[in-house]
Amino acid sequence: MPLNQIILYAKDVEQTVAFYEKFFGFRASREESDRIVELVAADGGARLMIHQAGRAQKAGQSQVKLVFDVEDVEAFCANCKRHGLVFSALHQGQGYVFANARDPDKNSISVSSRAYRKS
Repeated sequence: MPLNQIILYAKDVEQTVAFYEKFFGFRASREESDRIVELVAADGGARLMIHQAGRAQKAGQSQVKLVFDVEDVEAFCANCKRHGLVFSALHQGQGYVFANARDPDKNSISVSSRAYRKS
């Protein structure tokens, strides 16, 4: 399964967006009422998803989350549960569903149908 999205939690979203646009050539894609700013590379590759960090988050602590594109999040999570990996409850985004878990080293991971949503 492809790894196409990486969420970066930022204390200052606009500063982070400007940094990746200026130095790495990403282009910001924004949707009204969406809390995530997608940064798209001109030559393809993974998208950076810039999300506002929570007040309690410290720099370097849970600042990155790996997001795996899954068309049917509910079915994927149910299958994982049968094999010992339990995801959080399903969360509804703007036209998509996602769920969170942690890898063995406690790194944040997510499965999301965001890439499959209809425009």
